[in-house]
Amino acid sequence: MPINKNAQIRYNTLDRCFSNSGKRYFLEDLIEECNKALSELDPNSSGIRKRQIYDDIRFMESEAGYKVDLLKEKYGRKTYYRYKNPKFSISNQPINEKEANQLRSALTVLSRFEGLPQFEWVKELKTKLESTFVLESDVEIIGFDSNIDLVGLEYLTELFDAIYYKKVIDVKYKPFSDGEIIDFTIHPYYLKQYNNRWFLLGQDERFSTITNIALDRIEAVTLIEKNYVENLNIDFNEFFEDIIGVTRNDAPSILIEFFVEKERADYVKTKPLHGTQKLKQEDDRGSTFSIDVIPNKELETQIFSFGDALTVLSPASFREKMKERIERLFRAYK
Repeated sequence: MPINKNAQIRYNTLDRCFSNSGKRYFLEDLIEECNKALSELDPNSSGIRKRQIYDDIRFMESEAGYKVDLLKEKYGRKTYYRYKNPKFSISNQPINEKEANQLRSALTVLSRFEGLPQFEWVKELKTKLESTFVLESDVEIIGFDSNIDLVGLEYLTELFDAIYYKKVIDVKYKPFSDGEIIDFTIHPYYLKQYNNRWFLLGQDERFSTITNIALDRIEAVTLIEKNYVENLNIDFNEFFEDIIGVTRNDAPSILIEFFVEKERADYVKTKPLHGTQKLKQEDDRGSTFSIDVIPNKELETQIFSFGDALTVLSPASFREKMKERIERLFRAYK
């Protein structure tokens, strides 16, 4: 288990007591010192008792802890504690194996940001920590989806800076459906990754709604000398709450019910299509679920990814829309 804040305060306090060769610290003294330190952090702390100190000492002496070498001397009927080496301190110790593994895990997560704008320091920090704490390992334990060759990544730094420094930009955009390049004047607010693609969200001067632009369709980005319109109304955490993906329209969210055949039902239970997903009922054939979302293309794509294992039940309007797409698909294969 990771060391929590209270535990670390106790270990540091005990370390200070054990290092003090000018005073004898008996068990009661150790409890008092630890409780004093804990109450400074939290005046409402109920403190600790004898058993906790014994557990802390055992941990500090263990391989998983700090491997401290303690002198336990009798003085009358009581025992006092101090380090055998008065110059020893846990603050001078290299990190233990558990801490090294935790640091490795943190570095693995940080590695996801290598190559992204404003995160050039990650590689330098990772190298420094690996060499300082000898954290390099030949064994790969965890992996993340990433693709450094994605088209459009070269614009991430420019767009990140434009958002951070509140600069208006002109974006030359080439949609998939049309060969013509479109010019957008955008007040950029947010960058979002979905399905291994990056999107820019911002205020297009021609519309009142938020526009999203796929970075892999951008041809050029240019800063414009214009007054930047700040985002005062949109919390992007809430913005994405009732949609799948990045495309949001003015339509209200609707309750969509769908049936999933038994062979795929457990997959949908453990990996919900959306955070609002609920299990309505199940039987020998499969399970019926519901989600409360704003319909968009990303939702339709998600549903189609299950093929004939998933059937939309309601509402009738969305079911009919999916039916029309299926009929077009059927005609394409005739």
